[in-house]
Amino acid sequence: MTLDETYQLGYLIKTHGLRGHLVAHFDVDDVSAYTKLKTVYLTLAGAPTKLVEHQVEKVQPQSGNRVLIKLRGIDRIEEAEPLRGSQLHLPLAALPELEDDQFYFHDVIGFIVVDENLGTLGTVENFYELPQQDMLAMRYQGQEVLIPVVDELISHADHTKKEIYVNLPDGLLDVYLKPGTRQQDEADEA
Repeated sequence: MTLDETYQLGYLIKTHGLRGHLVAHFDVDDVSAYTKLKTVYLTLAGAPTKLVEHQVEKVQPQSGNRVLIKLRGIDRIEEAEPLRGSQLHLPLAALPELEDDQFYFHDVIGFIVVDENLGTLGTVENFYELPQQDMLAMRYQGQEVLIPVVDELISHADHTKKEIYVNLPDGLLDVYLKPGTRQQDEADEA
């Protein structure tokens, strides 16, 4: 299995106790949906593109998105310690099904962005998962434009047409196309 055939479930934060348990952060809405997890793939800090398969003995939800995880064959703190910071991956096939108007970020890379007022704008190039909020990155008139991933701005994706529909606020595109305009206006007022 390659990294492109997986999605990141989360990462290992630290060891817990002396018997090989690890505390992990799961980047999911409902950690309890993963309590029956049987296998997980790790990317280790020294080899970030290589996946190492591990059998899961137990997943126990803690507070928030943290879980206590026990991997088969990791029975001592000395064996668990080198795994700290590793990313946890699962096969793309394990992703839960979504409703028709919902999408996973990786599914819509390359989709055409269509605004309900302006029409076709550009192509989805990437998504940035920032601490404050996720951002869709599209190419528009040679510039990268970031669109916050919120229901008010992104309505749905049409997987058949390979289009994603947005309703951008007035002026958003101008911020990227004329970045000096606002600063120039402020300087003119002074």
